[in-house]
Amino acid sequence: QVQLVESGGGLVQAGGSLRLTCAASGRTLSWYAMGWFRQAPGKEREFVAAVSRSGGRTLYADSVKGRFTISRDNAKNMMYLQMNNLQYEDTAVYYCAADPTLRTYTDYQNVGSFTYWGQGTQVTVSS
Repeated sequence: QVQLVESGGGLVQAGGSLRLTCAASGRTLSWYAMGWFRQAPGKEREFVAAVSRSGGRTLYADSVKGRFTISRDNAKNMMYLQMNNLQYEDTAVYYCAADPTLRTYTDYQNVGSFTYWGQGTQVTVSS
């Protein structure tokens, strides 16, 4: 088992920045592929970004490419999402997720592929 806790959400103006942190405990973080997903009211949870076990590969949803950066520090059992130039449409609850078995790009982008989830942190962007 691995436990995940998100932090760093808040209220920002459009164009502003936030950095989300996902702190992991219970297992060695390097065993897990990890990702960020978000869910706005009335919408399904959607893929935002993912990072490979070593941190060497990243994937991003088209909507956040060039604005968000995912990274991880396995020595600290942490994953991060740096969010720049935030827009109103980015408003959502952001969740970190982890899974030890993912292999393909499709897996990394699929909500159903991830086994472990945090409780989420609210990001609100004012327009």
